[in-house]
Amino acid sequence: MTPLSHWIWFHVAIVVLLALEYLLHRAVPDTRRKAIYATILWVAAALSLAAILARFYSSAGAVQYLAGYAIEEALSIDNLFVFLLLFRLFRVPDVRQPRVLFWGVAGAIVMRGGFIAAGLGLLNRFHWISYAFGAILLFGAIRLLRPEDPNNDKQTPGWIRWLTKLSPISENYDHFFVRENGRMMATVLLLALVAVELTDVVFALDSIPAVLSITRQPFLAYTSNIMAVMGLRSLYVLLAIMLAKLRFIHYGLAALLAFAAVKMLISAWVEIGPLVSLAVIAGLLGVTIGASLLMARDKAVS
Repeated sequence: MTPLSHWIWFHVAIVVLLALEYLLHRAVPDTRRKAIYATILWVAAALSLAAILARFYSSAGAVQYLAGYAIEEALSIDNLFVFLLLFRLFRVPDVRQPRVLFWGVAGAIVMRGGFIAAGLGLLNRFHWISYAFGAILLFGAIRLLRPEDPNNDKQTPGWIRWLTKLSPISENYDHFFVRENGRMMATVLLLALVAVELTDVVFALDSIPAVLSITRQPFLAYTSNIMAVMGLRSLYVLLAIMLAKLRFIHYGLAALLAFAAVKMLISAWVEIGPLVSLAVIAGLLGVTIGASLLMARDKAVS
């Protein structure tokens, strides 16, 4: 049982890191440099937490945390693809995107905690749930391998059209709610935030079972998830520049999900340790990212 003080100090540390990130954004004018420094801040904090956890959960617990952090960070890359499409769909200006991501991440923290608690409760009470989670991961792997329709980002989703019929939506991008013609109205910026939150719910169906295939310790699963999610905003700025070059990343993510699915499905007969899991995750990402960058370099040379 994790002491209550551990939970309290972790969230205090998150608030402190957010304050440091805010000061960093105020001090550095260049957007790209802000993203680089903020990413370094969150990665350094995640690695520092691993060293702290080793004192309380042994080296095995620290490795489980790092494996969970790595798999969540990797799956977040695909999440960023969707964020790009959503912001393009809603025509959210670049200067407003960080605000949407900030509140999206805040909502993700609450939802991820609830999902992890629910998932662990189900796994502890009903062993067969692990097979259902494994099937979800396999479905996610297959979904990543399917070619995307290039027209999807140009079409307005049906739920948005339905919502607009129910209530008028303001095209204001400065606030989530505005008063126009004497009535309070939601804005397109709010719809973008709702879409980001719903996207995180969908991706949590993949990432939470994947993390639970690494560790069943609530504190390790939660902290690894939150530390990965907190760095999403700064990582988004960097990867928005690089995503066009990472053409093979979907294959790596699909293989990563398939590995987590197999690990969960065979857990009753074969136990794959966290160190092996971490090595597989690093290997899959290294190969696909390296191949993507080599392909982009060859195209640039030719």
